[in-house]
Amino acid sequence: MKKHYPSISQGFGIIAIMIFISIIVSPVLILIKFVFNSELSFLISYLLFVGIPFLIFNKIKKGTYPQESYQLDIIDTRAIPLIIMATLALIIGVISPISSLIPIPDSFRDLLMNYSQQKGIYSFILLVIAAPILEELIFRGIVLDGFLKQYSPLKSILISSTLFGLVHLNPWQFITAFFIGIFAGWIYYRTRSLSLAILVHASTNSCAFIARHLIDVDLYKEESLIEGYGGWTNFTLIIISSFVVLSISIYLLKYLFQKYDEKQSFNKNIDTLTSQL
Repeated sequence: MKKHYPSISQGFGIIAIMIFISIIVSPVLILIKFVFNSELSFLISYLLFVGIPFLIFNKIKKGTYPQESYQLDIIDTRAIPLIIMATLALIIGVISPISSLIPIPDSFRDLLMNYSQQKGIYSFILLVIAAPILEELIFRGIVLDGFLKQYSPLKSILISSTLFGLVHLNPWQFITAFFIGIFAGWIYYRTRSLSLAILVHASTNSCAFIARHLIDVDLYKEESLIEGYGGWTNFTLIIISSFVVLSISIYLLKYLFQKYDEKQSFNKNIDTLTSQL
C-alpha cells in the first residue's frame, strides 16, 4: 500500500527541519547586513530560511506523487473579494481581540516595533509576495494536501493550522497563523486552489504592511486594543460588524463552492456518458 506524505508525525518533522535550517542559516543574516541594507538582508535571509525547506519537502512530495502538481486555478473570480473581506473581518473581529489578551513582554514588543519600521519595497516583497507563496506551498500545498489524503478534513485543517502557528515560534503570531491557517485550509479543502489560499495569506500580510504606514508606533505602545478601536462602544460595534461580514462572506463562498462542485459533477457525468456511447 502506497504511503502518503506527510503523516502527522512527518508534519511535526517538517516544523523541526524548518527551525533547524533557520538556525543553521541565521549567521547569513549577520553577514549580509554588512553588504545590504536591513530590509534586503531580511528578504534574502527569509528566502533561504523558507526556500530551502520548501525545495526539500517538494522533492519528497514529487517522489511520493510524481503525477501531481500544485493547482493554481481560481474556480470563480467572484470568490476573490469575498475572501479578502472575510480575511479582514477575521483579523479585526477575531484575531486582534484574542491576541490582545496575551501580554507582550517589552523586549518582544520592541522587536516588533523595530520590524514595523521596515516599510520599503523589500519588506513589501517579503510580506505580501514571498511569504504567502512559499508558506502556502508548504503548509497547504504539501502539508494539508497530504493530510487530506489520510485524515478527516477537520483533523487535517486543525493540525496543519497548528503546525503553521508553531513554526512562528511565539504565541502572538501563533494566534494569527492558526486562525488564518484554518480559513486558508478550509478554502483549500473546498477548492484545492493554492492561489486562493495564497490570497488569504497575502491579504493578512497586506494588512500588517499597511498598518506600518498608518499606525503611530509610539502611540501603539501605550494604547490597548479597545482604546485603539475608539472605546468600548466602537469596539463592540466593530466586533459585531466583523462577525456579520465574516458570516456573510463565508455563506456566499460556500454557495460558490457548492455551485462549482455541482458543475464539476455534471461535467464528469457527461464525460462518462460520452465515453460509453
